Amino acid sequence: MAIDNFRELTVYKKAFALAMQIFQISKKFPVEEKYALTSQIRRSSRSVCSSIGEGYRKRQYHIQIKEIKNDFCLIVLYAYC
Repeated sequence: MAIDNFRELTVYKKAFALAMQIFQISKKFPVEEKYALTSQIRRSSRSVCSSIGEGYRKRQYHIQIKEIKNDFCLIVLYAYC
């Protein structure tokens, strides 16, 4: 089973669900913490999902670069033969 999108990863689904729970819980924090603790907690929970997506995209990019390098090497090899 091939995964076409990082949103299909189990780890992403769990991180997203946890981020939503954190958001709901942080709504109950005191108003005076709105721009300090609450904001930091919400940003850090979103950061996990973003990092998973970024890592997945970088992995896909490296695979594509390797394929391009292989194709280029074949072209150069055929050109010299």
